[in-house]
Amino acid sequence: MRYTLMVIAVLIAFSGTPAMAQDEAKQPDAKAQGGGDLRAAVQNPIGAMISLPFKFTFDYGASNGEASFLNIQPVIPFTVGGWNLINRFIVPLIDTDGDIAGLPGIPTPVPGNGATGLGDINYSLFVSPAVPKGAIWGIGPSITLPSASDKELGSEKWSTGPTGVILFQPKWGTIGGLVRQLWSFAGDSDRDDVNQTLFEPFVNYNLSEGWYLIADIVITANWEASSSNTWTVPLGGGVGKLLKIGDQAINARTEAYYNVEKPDGAPDWQWGFTIQFLFPK
Repeated sequence: MRYTLMVIAVLIAFSGTPAMAQDEAKQPDAKAQGGGDLRAAVQNPIGAMISLPFKFTFDYGASNGEASFLNIQPVIPFTVGGWNLINRFIVPLIDTDGDIAGLPGIPTPVPGNGATGLGDINYSLFVSPAVPKGAIWGIGPSITLPSASDKELGSEKWSTGPTGVILFQPKWGTIGGLVRQLWSFAGDSDRDDVNQTLFEPFVNYNLSEGWYLIADIVITANWEASSSNTWTVPLGGGVGKLLKIGDQAINARTEAYYNVEKPDGAPDWQWGFTIQFLFPK
């Protein structure tokens, strides 16, 4: 399952759809989030806008096999008084012909010969000011469910911990970072405990006609692993564009990252693309 048909369809749409004009993209709720347009709202991971991203990732260079991921990541916000409650889900579908240990966001799966199916689902709730002043920030809990359809695709542990994000949106784009810490508290006693930190610095530089440059680096530390296998540190970036298909606003981006530090058996690099359906108020 390498999502070949989806890749082709998305690339055709990405290359053949006219850019969304900035005037079309403007909407009132985005103005309070910095930047004054839909692009600013899209680049804010805790923006008060419903969205449905599909993130495809393909890894290469792993000594024990390759893997493909489709992360479905719906964002559902609610406003209560002067606060936004941002519900973020990560639902991973995974196909691998080897061991996926050491990949970002996949803490301590067991070695194996490969599997295809559902991974562990993560849910995070961010509490953020509805009208921020200066820095945009959010903080809250995160929990990962042992929902993997195969033991090779997940930790078989319940895990929870805090998560937070802070960002700034100057006229040229967005800069910020997200952090999350997970500790296991229940699950299969024969499996390794989960003690994983995730750092995600990101920067967007806006270009004309809806285009932008992006670096969204997911750094993970597995504190249960040996010192030489603790860190996964990628470097890279990509390009994105706001599109419109009919009346549907879409954010499309493609990125590639090389792992300058990684555990044994982890891939050398990853390439991927994201198609995000946007539903501004």
